[in-house]
Formats: sequence, structure tokens, C-alpha cells
Amino acid sequence: MTTEELDQFLEQSPRAQKAMAAFYDGYNCAQAIVLAFEDLLPLEHQSAMMLSCSFGGGMGRLREVCGSMSGVFLVLGMLYGYDNPKDPEAKKQQYERVQLLASRFREIHGSIVCRELLGLSIPGADAPTPSQRTPEYYAKRPCPKMIGSAAAILEQYIAEHPFSA
Repeated sequence: MTTEELDQFLEQSPRAQKAMAAFYDGYNCAQAIVLAFEDLLPLEHQSAMMLSCSFGGGMGRLREVCGSMSGVFLVLGMLYGYDNPKDPEAKKQQYERVQLLASRFREIHGSIVCRELLGLSIPGADAPTPSQRTPEYYAKRPCPKMIGSAAAILEQYIAEHPFSA
């Protein structure tokens, strides 16, 4: 996907716009996704933000799975997930959804791993202290577009596969 195609994809998605705005407001990448879909979730705001807070920075700045994808997976579970551990078909269907959306994100960005997306060469955790959110921080980070594309992918999936509330 070209930069122009990505920009158009993001512009056409209200939830992508909401997720990117939440990131610019200081929410981490996972929280930004959850916030963009909050109106669909069976949780109140504080619980939704607390549930998703540990997944920013590739899971607590471990730089593992991108926080935006962790947020997508959280929302996916709340909308389509299963609660019966003895239902292998439900588990299979949920894992198929996760793999499909991860694949769509990977097609756009090349990976779902935070450190790879950020071009960090050393595996492992960053210091636990988050970076200050300054204009310079936002200018050098690819995160807003990744967050937006994760939200747009999920928005598109929901439109194609309505869930029962």
C-alpha cells in the first residue's frame, strides 16, 4: 500500500481518525484503539482504559506485539469472543479472526512486532519510563498511522461481519 493509499484508507475511517486523535491526546496505542470502539463495548470508560493500559509500547514497552494490534485483539474478543473453554469451534473461529486481522496489518506495515515497526535493532525492553509526548516525538513516530490503520482494519472487519450485541 502506497503512502497515498494509506492516507486515503485512514481518511475514510472515522474510527481510525478517533484512534489517532486519542493517541495524540496521550493515550497509548492499545488504549487508543479501545477508545475508538468504546461505544460498542460492554465496559465503562475507566475499565476499558485500565484493561488496555498495559499493552502500550508493545506490551509495557517490551516492544513485542504492537499495542494497536493488542487493542484490536481486545476489542475483537469483547465483540466476537467466546466464554466457554469447552467449545473448540468458538476458539478456532476467534483465533482465525485474530490471524486474519494480524495478516491485514502485516500486509500494510510488514510486521505486527513493535520493535520491528519502529526500526529498533536491539530486542528487549525499553526503559519503563514512557517518552514525553512532544511535537518532536509525534514527528518521528510512525505510530499514529499504524494505530489508524489498525482501527480501520477492525472497522472494516466489523462492517463485513456484524456481531450480535
